[in-house]
Amino acid sequence: MRVVEAREPVPSAPEGCHVAAGDRVACCVPYGGGADLLDLDPDRVLPAPDGLDLVHAAAMPMNCLTAEFALATRAQLQAAETVLVHGAAGGVGSACLQVAKAYGARTVAVVSTEEKADFARSLGADHVVRVDGFLSEVRELTDGAGADVVVDVVGGDLMTDSLRCLAPLGRLLVVGFTAGRIPEVRVNRLLLANIDVRGVGWGAYAMARPGYMRAQWEHVLEMVAAGVVDPPVGATCPVEEVARALADLEARTVLGKTVLTLR
Repeated sequence: MRVVEAREPVPSAPEGCHVAAGDRVACCVPYGGGADLLDLDPDRVLPAPDGLDLVHAAAMPMNCLTAEFALATRAQLQAAETVLVHGAAGGVGSACLQVAKAYGARTVAVVSTEEKADFARSLGADHVVRVDGFLSEVRELTDGAGADVVVDVVGGDLMTDSLRCLAPLGRLLVVGFTAGRIPEVRVNRLLLANIDVRGVGWGAYAMARPGYMRAQWEHVLEMVAAGVVDPPVGATCPVEEVARALADLEARTVLGKTVLTLR
């Protein structure tokens, strides 16, 4: 999960740019971007969805674009496939649940508490299971077939059972390591089960390809307009309290996205 900013309307833009002064936008900003005024590459400045306030618009880019890249580009997700999402109540996890639903997938949210289970259900998850014992529950839910895609933002000790719960030709997406430990994979499992482990490094990919991020954004806006993607904001706080916001993220107590406000 990442703390992001709610941006004010654009103060100025180059002639011929896709946004103009006064437009409401959401931005992908570098680390340390907490400022009243930023000079950004136009590709990182994205029109805010109509009808969505700036706080919710700020919650979209990093999470929703990561989810879209993970599921569409890296997993090559197909409609009616089953997607299991670890850390489903967090920022990236909640985005993956909603984007997977937008692509017509069946979703299984993996969570650690009842509060997070209720939250995942409110996001539209088809099934919610607890992290302890998720392997047997997923097998039961899929009649033994397994999940086609596993989105892993947690890492740590979940890796082995995540691989075991994949269906043949299944794809495990490595998105992050919120558990703190980077797991190792015994590659014989991949060979014997005909499964893949795929890295998801959205930033390095998108920011090196002009126009890619904006094309992604158009897809996400369609999902928002359809009512399938609605970025959940779990908390907002002034930028002066960023230390508290980061502590809450580290403690994994935030549901959805945390947004810092500048004024």
